[in-house]
Amino acid sequence: MKLQSLLIALALAPAALVAAERNDVPSCYAASKTAEFRSAPSGRMLTVVVDQTTPLTTELQKTAWGHIKRFMNPGDKLRLYSFSAYLEGHYTRLQFAGELESPLDPAVIGDVPMMAARKLDGCLKGQPSVLFQRFGKAFANAMGKSNSEIPRSEILFSLKAISEDIKGAGDVNEQVILLMSDMLEYSDFGSFYASNRIRDIDPNVELAKVRKQNLIPDFAGARVYVHGAAFIPTDTKTGYRSGKMIQDLESFWSAYFENSNAQLLGFGNPELTAVVE
Repeated sequence: MKLQSLLIALALAPAALVAAERNDVPSCYAASKTAEFRSAPSGRMLTVVVDQTTPLTTELQKTAWGHIKRFMNPGDKLRLYSFSAYLEGHYTRLQFAGELESPLDPAVIGDVPMMAARKLDGCLKGQPSVLFQRFGKAFANAMGKSNSEIPRSEILFSLKAISEDIKGAGDVNEQVILLMSDMLEYSDFGSFYASNRIRDIDPNVELAKVRKQNLIPDFAGARVYVHGAAFIPTDTKTGYRSGKMIQDLESFWSAYFENSNAQLLGFGNPELTAVVE
C-alpha cells in the first residue's frame, strides 16, 4: 500500500484501531484465546491523583491504599497520575492504567471450550494480584518522590489535563477520583499560603481567579474524594490550621468541582473517612 493510501486509511479508521487504550495488566481473555466471549466492563473507573508536593505520612498512604483496594471490583478500571510543578521529572504523568476483567457471562459459558474456560477462570482469579502488584509499585514510586520543597504545585493545570485525558477512557460511565493533596498551593498565580502561614481566604474571590485563567475543566459528572487536605508536616512550626480555614478551603474546592461538572463527596483534612464508592 502506498504511503498516501495508508495515511488516508488510518485517518478514516476508528480510534481504537489506531491506538489501543493503555492497559498495564495482561488480558486473561487474550491469554486464554476467548476474546470473542469477553464480558463488558462495569463502566467504573477510579483515578488516583498524587500531588508530589505533599509528602503524606506512611499512615495516610496506607489509608489511601485501603480505599483503593476496597473500591476495585471485577470490570473496574484504575489509573494513577502524579503531578507537582512543571519541573523535570515532576510534571503530570500517567503512572499506571489497568483494569480487572469481568468473568464470563453465564449465557455464553456453554459456547466456550472447556479447557479455555478453565484457563480463563484461573487467570481471572489471579488478575487482582497482578493489578495491585503493578499499581502498588507505581504508587510507591509516586509517593516516594513527594517533596514539600518542590516549588509551586500546579493543581489546577494538572487537573484540567487529567480531566481531558480520563474522558477518553473507553467503556466508562462512572468516573471516581481520589485526589491526594494538601490542596493549598494550587497554581503559580494563586496559593493559600502567605508569609509562611496558611492564610484566610474568600472562596468566591479565589474561584473568580480560576475562572479568569480559564482553568475550569469538565469532569463529566465525576465523584471526587480528597485525602490529605491542609496537611502540614509535623516539623513545620507555622502549621496551625483553624477550623474556619479548613471550612473555607473545603468551600472553595467544593465550588470548584461543582463548576467543573463534578461532586466533592469527601474532604479528608487530612485523613479521608468517607467511603470511596
